[in-house]
Amino acid sequence: MKPGWSIQVQDRAPLTVIAMISASGWLIADGQQYRLEPGDVALVRGPGPYRMSDDPTREPDVVIHPHQECTTPSGEKISLNLSQGVRSWGTGTIGDAMMLIGTYDTDAEVTAAVTSTLPRIAVVPVGNVDASILGVLGREIASNAPGQGSVIDRLLDVVLVHAVRAWSHLNPRSLRGWIAGTTDPLTARALELFHSTPAEPWTLETVAGRLHVSRATLATRFRANVGEPPMTYLTNWRLLLASELLADAELTTAHIAAKVGYGSPYALSTAFKRRYGASPTAYRRSKFTLHTTATA
Repeated sequence: MKPGWSIQVQDRAPLTVIAMISASGWLIADGQQYRLEPGDVALVRGPGPYRMSDDPTREPDVVIHPHQECTTPSGEKISLNLSQGVRSWGTGTIGDAMMLIGTYDTDAEVTAAVTSTLPRIAVVPVGNVDASILGVLGREIASNAPGQGSVIDRLLDVVLVHAVRAWSHLNPRSLRGWIAGTTDPLTARALELFHSTPAEPWTLETVAGRLHVSRATLATRFRANVGEPPMTYLTNWRLLLASELLADAELTTAHIAAKVGYGSPYALSTAFKRRYGASPTAYRRSKFTLHTTATA
């Protein structure tokens, strides 16, 4: 964007990753202003709107809606006018303000579980996310090679993971949920067991035995760090995984139940309905079948 830019983003995306590449800019959300310098990475939790601008007092001249539709504030479509090539748009040239912006447009439960540990806006200062990763991502965005879309998705995931790690390291007192648990060695080991082998028939006793501590020690440390008892966390994690696996139409409820540690489809269905208010079949139909039809 050439100087004098302001973009209102109201796409309702659950999560957006913004990397400031050249020049500086302001991110404005919920009445708060965050200055972004080259190399800074910002994570924005939706679905609320935010604004990017070179001046926090400047009124927006571009509005981004769901599905990345771009208009003027009055509603005139301008997407084609701003096109600058493959996956690139704007009003400027090299040397003006440049940003890499990746949007996660799904409300996937596992993604939500990760990002819910973050504030509305998390800014990671320059030097905490490897600049070489951002460079590769920028080059891939501007190319149109075979398989390039999948490469971009994976690189964006890498940037996100690095940014979450960096923010957690820089803000230890602000951590909550499972990220807070990773700062305690005992709790981190329990989380690793739950995350890597959810199908195991874990009990508080078997987890404590694997970690060579008493049940009371494990329960106390885990709850103090994560905010809930170990078995409650495991139940929630299993159901989160089940909600993700339902996106695969090839997997039956029985297969999913086995993968996440439930002895039968009935047991999974009962727990799933208690958590989400719908059976796995109804959840799959509402979340994935309709979405697939709408985007086909």
